[in-house]
Amino acid sequence: MNAASLGRGPKVRAAVLAATVAELGEHGYAAFTIENVARRTGVHKTTVYRRWPDRDTLIAEALSESVATELPIPDTGSIDDDLPALARGLVEWITSPAGRAVLAVMPTGPTGAPTPSDPVRHVFRDRIRRALPPVARAVARGELPPHTDPAELIKALVAPIYLRVAITGEKVDDRTADRAAAVALTAARAGLFAEDPSPRP
Repeated sequence: MNAASLGRGPKVRAAVLAATVAELGEHGYAAFTIENVARRTGVHKTTVYRRWPDRDTLIAEALSESVATELPIPDTGSIDDDLPALARGLVEWITSPAGRAVLAVMPTGPTGAPTPSDPVRHVFRDRIRRALPPVARAVARGELPPHTDPAELIKALVAPIYLRVAITGEKVDDRTADRAAAVALTAARAGLFAEDPSPRP
């Protein structure tokens, strides 16, 4: 692929973001460079730097767009269906090239290895934020206790999936997703994710 075939504007942006995800998935965060992304895309590195002044800004935008595009948020009308669907979508995505790219920037490396900056960490916080509506709707419908903290429930849902993929290196599948959803729902209905009533700073 070369610059002439890409043209300008949206095509260049899409190609650069796709190359960023591919580079992360193949080579990891520590070895990631804008120069390699430019080479992979077929554009000059100054073209990339003009829009993304540093690698973390580029990585954050690429991952944010990938997550938003590839992880739809279910709205079936029932949390018993929404949560397993959300978990299954996460399993499918986390084992894809885009998911592997996200795992490449998770701060699980050895001490002294480069770690992601706040813009990249924001991707993980934003992923949780995007997944909150199904829980909020379930609370409004009376399916979950009224003071359920949606963020805590979502964290409990995704944690065992990320643990198996990123820490223990286990295979994940629909059974993994369904089990994570069942455990999270059981805990939520038991009131274990009640929001902290104390004022937040």
